[in-house]
Amino acid sequence: MRGRFITLEGGEGSGKSTLLKELAARLEAAGKTVVCTREPGGTALAESVRNLVLHPPAGQHWSPMAEALLMNTARTDHLEKLIRPALERGDWVLCDRFADSTRVYQSVSGGVSEDVLKLMEGFVVGETRPDMTLVLDAPVEAAAERREARAGTADTFEARGHEFHEKVRAAFLRIAQKEPARCVLIDASRQVDEVANAAWTAVQERLDIKAPATT
Repeated sequence: MRGRFITLEGGEGSGKSTLLKELAARLEAAGKTVVCTREPGGTALAESVRNLVLHPPAGQHWSPMAEALLMNTARTDHLEKLIRPALERGDWVLCDRFADSTRVYQSVSGGVSEDVLKLMEGFVVGETRPDMTLVLDAPVEAAAERREARAGTADTFEARGHEFHEKVRAAFLRIAQKEPARCVLIDASRQVDEVANAAWTAVQERLDIKAPATT
């Protein structure tokens, strides 16, 4: 029996990584075998691409089209080597970002049309579509405060200005509104446990998890 594929989307600092860990723990407590991964990344080759995209050499930058091609290159390897084999085994795959992020980031940065991005996505993703996507939404100012509180150097997207992050937020909201059968919008401005409980309730209801689990 095929496993389930859940993706987490949202702007920088919206809490996707934290929520992914919490959902994984609850799914495992409910008896599921869970694979946690991220994009770009998830395989050795895709992680190499991640570093190229997020941390280009000083003074260098990729065009939006180059970013889109790199993201889809990494996604191809990720799907072939990790995501599809896990789903075929019956595992539940939780992925921090997927194709929606490419639709958003490489379009709002002013370069690639939505039609071109969807064409790329169709070839790369094929039938391996998420069963459910949790779209985490938080005010840009609140998300920026969370990013500043984190240790480490900001990547090329995190370092962009307020206007860029507002466009990213608006683009994710449009996706959630256009695809309600797949997407669940989560208010990520709340406390971590409140966000986790809202997401877990949605997962239970949409993917028919009979036995509730608590951590």
